[in-house]
Formats: sequence, C-alpha cells, structure tokens
Amino acid sequence: MDLHSEVEELYADYVACLDEGGLERWPEFFTGECLYLIIPRENYERNLPLALMRCESKGMLIDRVAAIRQTNVYGPRRVRHVVSSLRVQTAGAAVAAQANFALFETPLDGPTRVFNAGRYVDQLVRVDGRLKFKEKLCVLDGALIQGSLIYPI
Repeated sequence: MDLHSEVEELYADYVACLDEGGLERWPEFFTGECLYLIIPRENYERNLPLALMRCESKGMLIDRVAAIRQTNVYGPRRVRHVVSSLRVQTAGAAVAAQANFALFETPLDGPTRVFNAGRYVDQLVRVDGRLKFKEKLCVLDGALIQGSLIYPI
C-alpha cells in the first residue's frame, strides 16, 4: 500500500471509531507522547496556546474517555465525520498530513446539524510498522461550538 492510501485508511479508521462510539479504542490511534488539540483557527494561526481541548499524552486521552463515559452529563447524540482533500508530505521518517473535515451531530430528539468544520493538521510516526498520530490538531473554522464539546473530533 502506498503512503497516501495508508494515511487515508488511518483517517477512515479514526473517524469510524468516533462515529460508531468506539471511544475506548480512540487513544490507540496515538503515540504515548502525543499532542491532541481542538483549537479555533484564529488561535492556531496566531500561535496562541488556548484550545478548547488539550491532551498532551495518551494517558490524558484515556482520562478524557473515562470522563465522557463516567462523569460527564449530556444528552445522547450521534456524530458523523466527513473527511476530504487529504494531503500527505514526507521529510525523512516524518509524515505530515492535512485534511478537511465536517462534523455533523444528531441529538436523538432533534434534527441533524453541522457541529463544526475545519481541518486536521497532523504529524504521524510509525510505531511497530503502523502509522500513529504524534500530533493531531483539529483546527476549527468557527470559534464557537453549538451546545457543548463532548466527543473528540
């Protein structure tokens, strides 16, 4: 499989995990030392550190899943990601990838709506022969979130 196809498959597996409620598997897409941000575009472009969600290790991702499952209170909903325009670049062993995303949310008692849209800006590394996210930045086009941010993007 060529690198572009491999990254495309990683993205497809990643969003399927989130869309189908497999949150316990979500941290496995990342390296032990990683960075996961959900950040407004303005903050990203101005290199400002304030993010809506910030996890600096796989352990923090696992804690986030535990919080969603055990302590957060929210109405049931379904999410659906659409990912497009994947770009992959390499520099030695490093792999950089970017893709656009749109995230839809459907509350069980309401209509589907666009939750947010933006782009992924990712750094990937190979661990035991498989690509994993070393950095995953979810750069939101909009600075505001309708409702509440519960699930990873």
